[in-house]
Amino acid sequence: MDAVRQALADETPLLIEGAGSKAGLGKPVQAALTLSLASLSGVTLYEPEELVISVKAGTPIGQVEALLRENRQRFDFEPMDYGPLHGREPGLGTMGGLLACNLSGPRRLNKGAARDHVLGIRAVSGRGEAFASGGRVVKNVTGYDLSKGIAGSFGTLAVLTDVTFKVLPAAETEETLVLRGLDEASAIGALAAAMGSSAEVSGAAHLPAYVAGGVAKGGLGNEPATLIRLEGFAPSVRARSSHLGAALARVAPLERHEGEASFALWRDIRDARPFADSTERPVWRLSVTPTRAPEIVMALRMRMAAEAFYDWQGGLVWLRLDGEPEAETIRAVIAACGGGHATLVRASPAVRAATAVFQPQPPALAGLSSRLKQQFDPNGILNPGRM
Repeated sequence: MDAVRQALADETPLLIEGAGSKAGLGKPVQAALTLSLASLSGVTLYEPEELVISVKAGTPIGQVEALLRENRQRFDFEPMDYGPLHGREPGLGTMGGLLACNLSGPRRLNKGAARDHVLGIRAVSGRGEAFASGGRVVKNVTGYDLSKGIAGSFGTLAVLTDVTFKVLPAAETEETLVLRGLDEASAIGALAAAMGSSAEVSGAAHLPAYVAGGVAKGGLGNEPATLIRLEGFAPSVRARSSHLGAALARVAPLERHEGEASFALWRDIRDARPFADSTERPVWRLSVTPTRAPEIVMALRMRMAAEAFYDWQGGLVWLRLDGEPEAETIRAVIAACGGGHATLVRASPAVRAATAVFQPQPPALAGLSSRLKQQFDPNGILNPGRM
């Protein structure tokens, strides 16, 4: 709080940072000083029987997940690790950054993102005022749910100091059904059928041939792979896998990956590892209507050199380009194909500075965002320019 108050008094903008694993997200911040939260680390409360954990904002996500695994629990929203995509080591991200960027993974299909699992926060606003929201129980009524408002704000509204999350039991086992050789439109159709079944699918992705070799250390080979994940108690997974597999085997050749092999596949899909190539080639994250995703990708390929793969049954498209970021073209194609939004998640600092990184907001929503910023950080000292 003192650091923010001093910056406010000196009219000195601050870059808010944990481990810096997501420094490449958003526009480059125009700040004179860095406020590091890396030393603000540690678990302050963990009650496995109550399914709740509270930690300091600078606590590494990997450290928390290791603790949860010891108790056969997990974050059900499967937070992505952006480090490898930006040329950093995996496992550096912090819990404050997790919420600030509203991270999620393949399970977002039915489990939501970080904002859907946060129970409470403590933070310091750009006014230099400490505040709290929510609590340490799953059900609470404490006024405005500022915890969800902070989610996805990229450190522009407040400096998080403590976060509390709901956790859930980890699945006893998992299995991934892999269909081989499908084209993209057929794959999205198969994923839609699987999601509409009674199999309780927790992951649905498609990797074209040029991407498949980039996951699980090449374990899928270089043939198109359509992946469907099932999780839960072992007898239930076996029964659901048998039933769903029998139906899908009529569509294409079928493989099964279990346990650690399945986990490795989805970890790499979660972290966009096929595009973690130690370059600054532009990478986009498109959120679109699942059934329109192959059409959108085909339209983009006709206009630019692009590679893509699909998560969330096609609702999430990861797109890597060979040249300019092409923001206007990408957003125009999406708008013509049912709508959605596009976020530039990797590019050089110069390219990010010159590009509309985030999807432009409609006027009404932009006005609401502006008023929210005015209430929390009227002098604009927190991560100025990032959004």
